[in-house]
Amino acid sequence: MTTDTSASAWLTVLTTTDAAEKAEHLARGAVRARHAACAQINGPVTSVYRWKGEIETAQEWQVLFKTSEGRYPELESWLLSVHDYDTPEIIATPVVRGSAGYLGWLEEETAG
Repeated sequence: MTTDTSASAWLTVLTTTDAAEKAEHLARGAVRARHAACAQINGPVTSVYRWKGEIETAQEWQVLFKTSEGRYPELESWLLSVHDYDTPEIIATPVVRGSAGYLGWLEEETAG
């Protein structure tokens, strides 16, 4: 059974960092504080971007957090306070559908 989340009650939030250890630190810290129910780390990935007028290429690790809309402000604030990038990528995407069991678990784990 899936749940329609037209109210955008749940989000996935993406950030990146330049080392696997940093990605795990971000993931564990957010889950420990209940800013997110879960975090998945992918990497390395190759990022190509413009920074201060120059095109850069870097190896990065992506961290994808699963959280509730209500916990997003705390997650964003926490990421900004602990991330070592000047301008970290923090992008939230609404979850439009999901299994009732998983979304219930997500809500329970971020309710603290």
